Amino acid sequence: MSFPVTANDPARSPSPAPEAGLQGSLGTADLVFTVLAFNAPLATAVGFVPVVIGFGNELGAPTAFLAAGAILGLFAVGFTAMGRYLPNPGAFYAYITAGLGRPAGLGASFLALFSYYFVLIGGYAFGGIALQALVRDTFNGPDIAWWIWVLVLQAGAGVLGYLKIDLSARVLTVLLGLEVLMVLVYDAAVVFTGGPQGTSFESFTPSAVTSGSVGLALLFGITCFSGFEATAIFREEVRSPERTIPRATYIAIGFMATLYALGAWVMIQAYGPGHVVQATAADPTGSFTHSLQLFVGKAAVDVVSVLLCTSIFAANLSTHNVTTRYLYNLSVDGIFPRALSHVHTRHGSPYRASISASALALTGVVILAAAGASPTKLYAMLIGIGGYALIILVLATAVAVLVYLNRHPETGLGVWHTKIAPVLAIGGLTTAAVLATQNLDVLIGGSETSANILLAVAYGLAVLGIVLALVYRRTKPEVYARIGRQDM
Repeated sequence: MSFPVTANDPARSPSPAPEAGLQGSLGTADLVFTVLAFNAPLATAVGFVPVVIGFGNELGAPTAFLAAGAILGLFAVGFTAMGRYLPNPGAFYAYITAGLGRPAGLGASFLALFSYYFVLIGGYAFGGIALQALVRDTFNGPDIAWWIWVLVLQAGAGVLGYLKIDLSARVLTVLLGLEVLMVLVYDAAVVFTGGPQGTSFESFTPSAVTSGSVGLALLFGITCFSGFEATAIFREEVRSPERTIPRATYIAIGFMATLYALGAWVMIQAYGPGHVVQATAADPTGSFTHSLQLFVGKAAVDVVSVLLCTSIFAANLSTHNVTTRYLYNLSVDGIFPRALSHVHTRHGSPYRASISASALALTGVVILAAAGASPTKLYAMLIGIGGYALIILVLATAVAVLVYLNRHPETGLGVWHTKIAPVLAIGGLTTAAVLATQNLDVLIGGSETSANILLAVAYGLAVLGIVLALVYRRTKPEVYARIGRQDM
């Protein structure tokens, strides 16, 4: 059951359909692992959890992750409810179009594509660095340039993205299962061995919760949940989407909140409340592996070095697949060339869109490598600005959900779904968006000038999408009518 988006839409003309619909039989577990892959739990434990402790709200870091999970859980209430009445694929793109209109929707789609593309390029750079270090330092192999390893990662993601989505899901399930297991082994070793100052629950006291920089902790915390819209963007490739998507969304958010909060609390126990802030601030990336070696052993550090590379590859594969679906949906709607909307007759995959995503990623990496860009600075900057754009998109979607559900009382949803949860989510997400804007130079690990340039590019693309939609409304009403798949 679906409802119209806005009144006085231009007359709709029949739109040509792609050769065939996307095919897949993704279940709840497949979607959950796809979302987890995007966030790379092991990379989060190694790189983000120490930052939230050392530079965020210190001993209160576990509650920062729980608060971020609660905000996104409130967002999911309206997001999943709206999905039952708006069976359009496209996730943020479709939801913002339905709630705020086609111009805003097309602007959001351009911003989303920008975000995922930057996250993808940054993820490849990160993977290149990690693989280079693994082969050179852990296995004592040759010192191969980082960008060559990026080509290996791109080839793997490109091949899997070309094939049926179910295969990618199986690969992600195996890789994510291994890295989550490693994180839990570390957690168990610390808990059962006991830290140098014993077991402490000081993290959950009022003084700890409000200590340090709460805003920065919340900002990084929400960033660690990025990509959960993947539960909706694969709608056409999911079994029983009305049940599977809401279930997977809540499980993914709940699992990440628990895993990150537990990981932060365990790291505090590993160093002791009196020493952990100083240790993580002094060495954010090395503090995890140092405590891992202390509690689990040197062999575990080597295993983590390998799993970190597979974790990054899983994140790249997940991001590649999401980027591909955005290219596919925009081509189906006639915004991009319709040739990209062709579906593979045997694999049921958007293979041309996948090839295009691979080509775009390859182009970006070649340009940056030829320019001599530092991969270390590169991945932090690109992933940071991509994460910022995703926060803005989630906020815009929360507003769209509120507008849509209150515009359509015929859904029969109660006040919790239509008002309370969406308003609370908007409040939390607005706070995160303001903090992200104020601290963008910190988020991207670059200068204020770099932050302003990237900000201008991000918002410039959103404005371009809005202007293009307005042009289509006057010159190509049949294309305008299809924006956000609203002619379904």
